[in-house]
Amino acid sequence: MKIGIGLPNMVRGTRPTVIPEWAARAERAGFSTLGTVGRVAYPGVLDTVALAAAAGATQTIGLFTNVSLAPVWPPVLFAKEAAGIDAVSGGRLTLGLGVGGRPDDFVVDGFGLAGRGRRFDRDLAVYRDVWRGEPIGGGPSPAVTPGARQIPLLIGGGTPASFARMARWGNGYVSPAAPPPAVAPAFDGARAAWAEAGREGSPYLVAVAYFALGDLEQGRANVRDYCIAHGEEIADMMSNGIAAGPGSIKDRVAAYADLGVDELIFSPSVGDIDEVGRLADTVL
Repeated sequence: MKIGIGLPNMVRGTRPTVIPEWAARAERAGFSTLGTVGRVAYPGVLDTVALAAAAGATQTIGLFTNVSLAPVWPPVLFAKEAAGIDAVSGGRLTLGLGVGGRPDDFVVDGFGLAGRGRRFDRDLAVYRDVWRGEPIGGGPSPAVTPGARQIPLLIGGGTPASFARMARWGNGYVSPAAPPPAVAPAFDGARAAWAEAGREGSPYLVAVAYFALGDLEQGRANVRDYCIAHGEEIADMMSNGIAAGPGSIKDRVAAYADLGVDELIFSPSVGDIDEVGRLADTVL
């Protein structure tokens, strides 16, 4: 099982200038992937901006949106943005995509919460057209540079529609940042949808876990603050469920490995750059 680390792009109070150095340290340490958290209505750095900065600071490490709220974007603009990051990075981007669920993230007129699933299904086809270099806007020109590729897609969500969408369009599935027992049924659902769709092999499965190795109380407070839009009960569950300390982190690795996960990305709960080295010493 590969081990990645998230960028602190949506950790409240993190200095944006830490992102390039965080990315460079993660690459030197040997992590497989840099992940991001995607929100609009939260004080942080947009996931595409964070990954563009990380692309410029690294050479080999994978880049992953976990997850980008695709339906909040006009599809051609999002496809072009993603293709640009992928091109700048030399083809290291994987898109983790979800439909979103917080109304305040849907800030573009005409791209509201209602109908987001149907819109997402249409948008996925648009992304493919854009990346193939088809002309856009009724004119003769494509939106992407020559050599653009079909960017790998991992789809998140926990509904039958999400699993079916993953099996139709995706390369795999990405789970919420919840403890292993809570997400095990989602991985089973992804595998079942994949088989039902007649796809060969198995979906690529990615798990996500919040972690803290330095200031645990601040980490819990930050996770709770981020999740409070879902209500007190979920915010408390998420903040109390982070992997805290080396023993807890190693246990989380073993538990996800037992679930047959292909990659585990540890998402930071504090923006302290020394967390990169602490996590590397614990799991790599």
